[in-house]
Amino acid sequence: MKSAPVMLTLSDSKHVVLPVDDDSDLNVVASFDRRGEYIYTGNAKGKILVLKTDSQDLVASFRVTTGTSNTTAIKSIEFARKGSCFLINTADRIIRVYDGREILTCGRDGEPEPMQKLQDLVNRTPWKKCCFSGDGEYIVAGSARQHALYIWEKSIGNLVKILHGTRGELLLDVAWHPVRPIIASISSGVVSIWAQNQVENWSAFAPDFKELDENVEYEERESEFDIEDEDKSEPEQTGADAAEDEEVDVTSVDPIAAFCSSDEELEDSKALLYLPIAPEVEDPEENPYGPPPDAVQTSLMDEGASAEKKRQSSADGSQPPKKKPKTTNIELQGVPNDEVHPLLGVKGDGKSKKKQAGRPKGSKALSAGPHLSYCPLAGTRLWNKLLTGGRKACKQLNHLCRLLRQEGSSYFP
Repeated sequence: MKSAPVMLTLSDSKHVVLPVDDDSDLNVVASFDRRGEYIYTGNAKGKILVLKTDSQDLVASFRVTTGTSNTTAIKSIEFARKGSCFLINTADRIIRVYDGREILTCGRDGEPEPMQKLQDLVNRTPWKKCCFSGDGEYIVAGSARQHALYIWEKSIGNLVKILHGTRGELLLDVAWHPVRPIIASISSGVVSIWAQNQVENWSAFAPDFKELDENVEYEERESEFDIEDEDKSEPEQTGADAAEDEEVDVTSVDPIAAFCSSDEELEDSKALLYLPIAPEVEDPEENPYGPPPDAVQTSLMDEGASAEKKRQSSADGSQPPKKKPKTTNIELQGVPNDEVHPLLGVKGDGKSKKKQAGRPKGSKALSAGPHLSYCPLAGTRLWNKLLTGGRKACKQLNHLCRLLRQEGSSYFP
């Protein structure tokens, strides 16, 4: 969009335009930090600005450069759920990992050094989407050329794994599960779940456990299941034997490390950790590819009956009325009104290209209104002349249609 970043407050629907480094360069990406105290913005010239969320004051800034003084465009900024690290995906196909505390310490026009630089040295792969793992120890990046995921270890910077999806598909998005080692990737409308097969290993819980392929007859000892063995004199237990007889607490719940912050020891009891949600599907499509031609009439009758039932149920008051979504209009100064959002407009739209190619330059398209009528006897020649000729051809076609009506043509009952 041809405007600076806008911060919208949902409670009172107020918006604030964030300051930018260069008014002429509005290709800006923005992201909140982990706690929402600061806003990080980056432009096409590689400039990173750190703004205070409450006052929009500039706290720190630095420029991402390549090996020389050349700058590179910022594509995305992603923060880890745990810790103060964040990564920057740039146009030079390098993922840079920074420490947020070091950025704030350097202040304005600082020169911080990245903790890690991650890239594909062999294929020079550009990255579509990057994100951290749930614990912030690993980084996954999706290739923009194919359905492939690259996983690095943040502390060392070495490449751990490369996951290859279906060939010929382009990756759209990547997300890591906040707690479990599960990755989800989207390509061509298909969501792929990447996880490791879990094999049950009971010997890890009990060292003397033995897995049997078939049933074995067990011989019970005389005093094996007795509460107290009267015949056996047991010596005092020490060391590991005494630890086995201690009672194990199985009722208390330990805090989950993934939900605890890096600077908090205990888990927040009031925090909302999981919110289940189910989609509301009114008319599920049983056949996504459409009904056969002979079933069109039946489907129309079913839709009419379902609509009548909905009206009756709404009249009886059995179902509460649905709330209308709240819409907030943001008026920006100096921005054209007919601008289309990049997420709504599709590049390479074949329909729009065909319409532009089929209409000669300098001609005006006629809107189909009540003054225009179509006559099959006129043929395609006159009809094509109408589409490109203008009002004169329209009058000629209407005159021809009136003459045919007077002659009692079968085309006009």
